[in-house]
Amino acid sequence: MKRRSSVLKVAFDACATWHHGLIEATRIDQWLWAVRLHKTRSAATVACRAGHVRVNGSAAKAATPVRVGDRVEAHVADRLRIVEVIRIINKRVGAPTAAECLVDHTPPPPPRELAAIRVFREPGSGRPTKRDRRNLDKLRQQ
Repeated sequence: MKRRSSVLKVAFDACATWHHGLIEATRIDQWLWAVRLHKTRSAATVACRAGHVRVNGSAAKAATPVRVGDRVEAHVADRLRIVEVIRIINKRVGAPTAAECLVDHTPPPPPRELAAIRVFREPGSGRPTKRDRRNLDKLRQQ
């Protein structure tokens, strides 16, 4: 029985470090899910595995511990989010509480005028002509 409790203790210590009733560190995938950067914890884990998450400038696996003061860079919804950890939570909480756990250093998105121009062709209009292709190339080079 002692062995089982020690195994559970080691597994718990790997997940989170407790100090005076407060959490000092937690897994990055749990924290990303808890502060609502990802909709599910499994989505946060997949993002970590794909290399879309960095903690303090280095690539982070899902089990990488995150502590107060760490800088997290995560690609979320085709946008790079840069946040600083203010408070550690490992359970999902309400949106106002989750917003208090991070400071967002993400630069503002570019204005809509500078966003990429989307070219739209009517369905069923056939192959583009040589003239159409030249016009498309001109739009893409601007």
